[in-house]
Amino acid sequence: MSTLSPDVRSALESQGIELPSWAFGNSGTRFRVFATAGTPRDPFEKIADAAQVHRHTALAPSVALHIPWDQVDDFGALRRHAEDHGVALGTINSNTFQDEDYKFGALTHHDERIRQKAIDHHYACIEVMDATGSRDLKIWLAEGSNYPGQNDMRGRQDRLQDSLQQIYDRLSGEQRLVLEYKFFEPAFYHTDVPDWGTSYAQVAALGDRAMVCLDTGHHAPGTNIEFIVMQLLRLGKLGSFDFNSRFYADDDLIVGAADPFQLFRILVEVVRGGGLNNPDVAFMLDQCHNIEDKIPGQIRSVLNVQEMTARALLVDRDALAAAQQRNDVLAANGILMDAFYTDVRPALAQWRESRGLPADPMAAYLASGYQEQIAGARVGGTQAGWGA
Repeated sequence: MSTLSPDVRSALESQGIELPSWAFGNSGTRFRVFATAGTPRDPFEKIADAAQVHRHTALAPSVALHIPWDQVDDFGALRRHAEDHGVALGTINSNTFQDEDYKFGALTHHDERIRQKAIDHHYACIEVMDATGSRDLKIWLAEGSNYPGQNDMRGRQDRLQDSLQQIYDRLSGEQRLVLEYKFFEPAFYHTDVPDWGTSYAQVAALGDRAMVCLDTGHHAPGTNIEFIVMQLLRLGKLGSFDFNSRFYADDDLIVGAADPFQLFRILVEVVRGGGLNNPDVAFMLDQCHNIEDKIPGQIRSVLNVQEMTARALLVDRDALAAAQQRNDVLAANGILMDAFYTDVRPALAQWRESRGLPADPMAAYLASGYQEQIAGARVGGTQAGWGA
């Protein structure tokens, strides 16, 4: 395919995918966190690296922060630093999984002192939102139990609802609470927010500005994720969408690496449900780069999403609807597969050049010398990573 239609180009021009600050720090496995040359030492350097992705792709206009990993003395200064680099500060992610007090729970804990500590942490995150201009507070809870009988599961749900309500009531203006779910890890018998239904039940009770976050790596093998995307868009409760890729569990790999067809199917439903370029649906990467360079890893990810979005936009909706109406199973499937198998890469390269962007953003970044520059300049200090 050599050219894109005006409608496809228009849709792609508006696409934005938020980057996670933690993708630019060191990460690894539960056995080892690996260091790499040029890794940022503070949130300001993370922002500078994230800006390189946007510079070469025009796809990553904002950066999500993780508190306290990205704690600074002056968030106003960090906001101005981001704007100077051509990006904005986006979602604020809380952290209630790296404190000794939270070993047996945080927002669900039966000890009121610990539960209040976790609530207060989210109040502090809201203060960060006020300073950065961020709209969304994203909450992922590493809470649950390992053994039958260990906890009162219903009691934990009641306490979670009460905690979330207190946090939600502290939000102001257009600020939103977005509740992420994950079916396992680190708890193994039960997780307090294991699926979209539990997240939906919790946020529906809070109010209109409480939404569900879907992370593509947070489902059991074989889960039809595009069905969940469809349902949450249908219900008006898909507030945030975290892209990554998985082979076995929550692997946090480059999106589209394991199953490009799944990514395509998901984006078909995003387009169908009005989620593409919808200001109420925040699209973000949530992944770590353990063995690959971090900036190229993020560039590859946003390009993968862009490519599959372009393919999803090529689906002949009229022909598909007609085939579905006459129950022509093979024709309907064939229409979808025709779009998936269309190689849009040459057309995307040509379109990028027409916008003053590099045809091959990966090659352009590698030729820019930025990687060598930061490797030489960022010597000394403590590299950012999990927990820093």
